[in-house]
Amino acid sequence: MSLQKLSHTFTKIVFIALRTNLFHIVLLPFLLTLSSLKTFSQELPKKNISISTDKQEDKILISRKNTTRPQDSTKTDTVKKKKALLDGKIHYKSKEYAKINQKKKQITLHDEAEVYYKDIELKSGIIVIDYEKDEVYAGRLKDSSGTYIQYPVFKQGQNVVEPDSIRFNFKTKKALIWNSRTDQGEFKVKGEITKRENDSVYFIKNARFTTSKNIENPEYYFIARKIKLVPQKKVVTGLTNMVIADVPTPIGLPFAFFPMTEESTSGVIPPTFGQTNAQGYFLQNGGYYFALNKHYDLALLGDYYTNGSYAFRAETSYANIYKFRGNFNFRYENQITGERGLPGYGKTNLYNIQWTHSPDAKATPNSRFSASVNLGSSKYYQSSFNQLNTANFLNNTLSSSISYSKTFNSIPQVNMSLTASHSQNTNTGVINMTLPTLQASVDRIFPFAPKNGTKKGLIKNINFQYSLRGENRFETNDSLFFKSEMFKQAKNGLQHSIPLSTNFKVFKYFSVTASTNYLETWYLKTTEKKYNSLTNKVEDIEKSGFDAFRTYDFSSGVGTTIYGTFNISKDKKIQAIRHVMRPNVSYSYTPSFERYYDTYAADGSGRMETYTRFEKGIFGAPGKQNNNILSFALNNTFEAKVRDKDSTKVEPKKIMLLNNFNLSTGYNISADSLRWTPLRVSGGTNLLKDKMNVNFGMTLNPYAINNKGQMVDVFNINNGGSLFRMTSANMTINYSFSSKDFNGNKDGKENSLNNKGLRSGGRADDLFGTTTDFSDRQKSQFGKDEETKFDEFFNASLPWDLKLAYSLTYTNNNRENKISQSSLMFSGNVDISPRWKAGLSSGYDFVQNGVTYTQLRFERDLLSWRMDFNWNPIGDRASWYFFIGISSSVLSDIKWDKRSLPDRRL
Repeated sequence: MSLQKLSHTFTKIVFIALRTNLFHIVLLPFLLTLSSLKTFSQELPKKNISISTDKQEDKILISRKNTTRPQDSTKTDTVKKKKALLDGKIHYKSKEYAKINQKKKQITLHDEAEVYYKDIELKSGIIVIDYEKDEVYAGRLKDSSGTYIQYPVFKQGQNVVEPDSIRFNFKTKKALIWNSRTDQGEFKVKGEITKRENDSVYFIKNARFTTSKNIENPEYYFIARKIKLVPQKKVVTGLTNMVIADVPTPIGLPFAFFPMTEESTSGVIPPTFGQTNAQGYFLQNGGYYFALNKHYDLALLGDYYTNGSYAFRAETSYANIYKFRGNFNFRYENQITGERGLPGYGKTNLYNIQWTHSPDAKATPNSRFSASVNLGSSKYYQSSFNQLNTANFLNNTLSSSISYSKTFNSIPQVNMSLTASHSQNTNTGVINMTLPTLQASVDRIFPFAPKNGTKKGLIKNINFQYSLRGENRFETNDSLFFKSEMFKQAKNGLQHSIPLSTNFKVFKYFSVTASTNYLETWYLKTTEKKYNSLTNKVEDIEKSGFDAFRTYDFSSGVGTTIYGTFNISKDKKIQAIRHVMRPNVSYSYTPSFERYYDTYAADGSGRMETYTRFEKGIFGAPGKQNNNILSFALNNTFEAKVRDKDSTKVEPKKIMLLNNFNLSTGYNISADSLRWTPLRVSGGTNLLKDKMNVNFGMTLNPYAINNKGQMVDVFNINNGGSLFRMTSANMTINYSFSSKDFNGNKDGKENSLNNKGLRSGGRADDLFGTTTDFSDRQKSQFGKDEETKFDEFFNASLPWDLKLAYSLTYTNNNRENKISQSSLMFSGNVDISPRWKAGLSSGYDFVQNGVTYTQLRFERDLLSWRMDFNWNPIGDRASWYFFIGISSSVLSDIKWDKRSLPDRRL
């Protein structure tokens, strides 16, 4: 029989097999054997299965497709082509074996089996592929001890499901899943039976969802009888109950809706209910969140109290990636105390504005706009109903700054900045503001320097520059802030400065500097003094109009560095002591500018006194005295070389004994008396492996005082006293250490405090306690939350940290000889157990003989929940606060808090 006739015979057989559905069973092996024949001139459409094996990776490839050979010119195919069942390739592999069952049309993969189809990934202990039904089945394996291992992991895109077993159809994309486990945002969802309709809809029966990290044994969960889950979009549930420690609770909902989108969505913010003795029952922090777009959002919150008090807050955050980011908060409170018509009734309006803006340095390298604003009512942080800002209560300064700077890359370079600044004392209510401050400068110019090479010598180092500073300054208080009276009291001025300087060396070791500075100051307001005979007083008359004065000065200095080493012995522990001295002698000359001074009648007797019309200017006034001041300064550092404990090291170890020890004084050559200025001595060092920081200083006056406490032109030693009279002294000691310093753990990371108080003008540490913001209770008051492992429950170590700060001030200006200030502050935190934390901040004032501001704090980590208690037991700020709630931000409204606010408010 010829090959041509053989080909036609097999074609008929294939046609009959396809119509009787016997193709896969009878002819598959035979066709694979004859697939290499090239004499087929025509084939009918059929399911073609090709199997190839990669021996190196044990990888098998299945492809299902319809292929059509070129038709024979003598015969036309009348069989209808079948549509391809799968439009992609299925890749699979396994570790132990891949078994093909032609009879059942199945492929079984065993041990670390993997299947890939388009964007679908399936990994499991055992996988069965039914290529006739286009389905795949996956399940677990048992190890030698009978424990289930290698659970299925089904992944499509970003969605991951981890069930006990799964059945999936490649054609319909439907699946049936038993005991599925999946993460949706902060939620972990486990369902008894899950039906997957398509890649975007799941139906789950008897599902439980929680934010606990342990989905198999969570400390709490919500159980829902029926759930519709659209991944990354929403969860819709039927009857839902909350279960705590496997105990059902009456907390439940007939139905619920949870948005699960990765992007922010708008929605209602439920308020917190509570009660206080002064304001009655209240609803706090309720409102609406607007997810405007991906660049910015807005939250509007409000409070209401049954005594009539209310509050309003607007909070927004914005960001434009690679350009800038920031946030803006506005808070307003209308506070009512007492009952209307009764004694003690009061009404107060408080507000606070916070704004931060920071640009990306790479976006505009030659210009920058930034803002850090914190201003408002001086008593806001002391009196707010919605927070206890203890750190700000004891640090009483609020400050703000908004600035724009621009650099012009010319030759020479020009820099310009425009700044608005604000400083506010929350105790006195005094506000100082500059609106604005203009600064401009031209880069330093060396007119005699060579274009190439170094600048050496007196002439080559001569340089000058130009700078400009203009200010519009206001000083006011809370009641007049941004009112017309505030702007009427404005002070302004403009100052030009042209410094000329040079430096050079003499005798190789001495560095000499010399400079002169020309200042020109412009004012728009001056003051004239006149005696009023009717009121018998000297009146200051403000005059508007341009006026200016010009001053100049000269200064020079010479200094050097002297090194000295005192060698002891290489056999001793301390081998040598190194002393570095930096002496400096400087001279400054400022002439008298008497031409800017006038006289006025001080009283009706005709007694005349001098004054300058510029004395109230913001840049000061020209000096009347001729000053020739010779200044002396000596800076010292002491360092020791000690033998290293490591015997393998040859070089000794350097230890700093004194970081600095400075002495400075001066002599006024032009003065008629009291020519010597007091000697100032200061120093500082670090001890105990840099854990203790010590700084000290004192002022020594060489002149004596009379019985009235006035300094006289007589040296104290000539008046029967010592060489110097110590008029003041101060010392501060800060010591910080923790359990890590004793257990050898040097790599442990310190917890950073939740410094909301720092943004409000408070301290960076917790020596004065931590800040409690009732509107945000998701963060720990002890700093960053860290995951605690189960075996740490049985660890006997108790991590702790302690901060100590001691301050001492001595005063003896008028023979009072007393300690004016002496206090010890401390703050400590301890982990009583891996999930119990306690802290204490307090101190003692040895002058007033009383305990300083005290705060006790406790916290219990309940895994997915957190419970804390904050207590200020004594003083005018005595109060307490208790909170328990879910730590996750998704369920932050599931909480209970109770508090007692301070009875007395300043």
